[in-house]
Parts: sequence; C-alpha cells; structure tokens
Amino acid sequence: MNITESYLWRAELWMLITLLSYFLMNGAQIFETAVLVPKWTANPPETFSLLVNKKGVGLKLFWIILHSLHELTFILAIAFCWKIIPIRNGLLIIFAIHFAMRVWTLSYFATNIIEFQKVAEGLSSTTDVVKRVNLWQILNYIRVAVFVALSIGLIPLLLKLSNIKNL
Repeated sequence: MNITESYLWRAELWMLITLLSYFLMNGAQIFETAVLVPKWTANPPETFSLLVNKKGVGLKLFWIILHSLHELTFILAIAFCWKIIPIRNGLLIIFAIHFAMRVWTLSYFATNIIEFQKVAEGLSSTTDVVKRVNLWQILNYIRVAVFVALSIGLIPLLLKLSNIKNL
C-alpha cells in the first residue's frame, strides 16, 4: 500500500485537530464539573433551578454542538489514517470506548438532567432526589476521567504518526 507524504500530512493534521477538539471538550467538562455541578447539586431540589434554561445555564445546545464537531473530527481522523494500520486500529479502539461513553452519557446523564429539570419545574416527583443527585455526581467524575484518559490516549498515536511521517 502506497502512503504518500501528502497522505501522512493530512492524517497528522486530522489527528491534531481531533486531539485539540477533545482537549477543548474536556476543558468544558472539567469546568462544568468543578464549577457548575457543585452549584446545582448543592441543595437539591431547590438548586435545580440552575438547570432550567430560563433561570440557569442551559448547556444543552453547547454540548450538542461541541460533541458533534468533535465526533466529526474524530471520524475524519479515522478516515485520513485508514491506511496506517496501527494508527487506525488505535483510533478505532479509542473511538469504540468513546462511543460507549457517549451512549452512557445520553442514556444516563442526559436523561437524569432532564428529570432534574422537570423537578425544578414542578413536573416530576422529588423522591430519592438527593440520593440520585449524589450518584449522578460521583458517576460524572468517572465519566469525565474516562474522557480525559481517552484524549490522552490519542497523544501516543499522534507521536507515532509523526514519527512515521518523519522517517
């Protein structure tokens, strides 16, 4: 299989863009976890008003756009690295774990945030809300740590790609 210098340059560029977009996403997650989550989890359900768009931060659109852009760059990195088998395989493994984390995010975290918003609006019961919020917060630390680890896992792949390019 013929891999040109131009091919390697594009592969490296998309890997770098993906890594940077992952770091941007992680920065936003870390900020949210360190600054915003403690505010709305401080005294549930009273502090849930921070989750309601009219009164609070309303981050739904922000996260949809950021995740969409990141996943697009990730898919492009995989496509542009497809001929470089060790890089492609590493990217596919990281993407599979990333995808599993996104499924968990949508099925657990987003679903619970929506439920907490309904509590704030008086549309849902507050049964076990403190326990649910505490579990959500603990699991969120794990989720953010996994996303950070996945982004760090891209660094050796980018370095390996850079070494291949410089041979």
